[in-house]
Amino acid sequence: MFSDKANKIFEEVIEKYHVINTVDQEFSNPYGENEDLLAHLLYRKSWIDTVQWHYEDIIRDPEIDPVSALKLKRKIDASNQDRTDMVEYIDSYFLEKYKEATPKADATINTESPAWGVDRLSILALKIYHMNEEATREDASQKHQMACKAKLDVLLEQRVDLSTAIDQLLQDIENGDKYMKVYKQMKMYNDDELNPVLRGQK
Repeated sequence: MFSDKANKIFEEVIEKYHVINTVDQEFSNPYGENEDLLAHLLYRKSWIDTVQWHYEDIIRDPEIDPVSALKLKRKIDASNQDRTDMVEYIDSYFLEKYKEATPKADATINTESPAWGVDRLSILALKIYHMNEEATREDASQKHQMACKAKLDVLLEQRVDLSTAIDQLLQDIENGDKYMKVYKQMKMYNDDELNPVLRGQK
């Protein structure tokens, strides 16, 4: 199933990142674009999400220098753009894969595209990893560990449900019961013609 492959790659990425555990480490994709395009895209997507997760930790430091915080905010903005770009690349992969599928007369569209489901699955993998860290942290109180273990159980159940839903959506698209559309990004704040602040600086 697709979700099995995705979850395995997400876990692989997160483990790899935490070997060095710094946002400045070099990125290397072990999956070749020509050999396994889907794995290549999933690995890159998860790496972006993992680095951004840690950006978000850093910027919440109450003692962070304002200049450093602004620089980091710019990195988060760029990361968000990369993240949404990767969602579109993954959806383009699915569009190509299922281009021969003919939607039935009563086919319906989903509330989100397959790749946005994948985006949620990638973030969920990070939540699971870090909640497990908290549930097993030796210097934490037993009360803290137990509370985090309960949350971890919910997250694991959520991953099963989300994985099942994504696999079912892809099967429905292949069978013609669902059809997918990809809406290109309509972000306005990065565009110097659509953002009034940027436009005023031209």
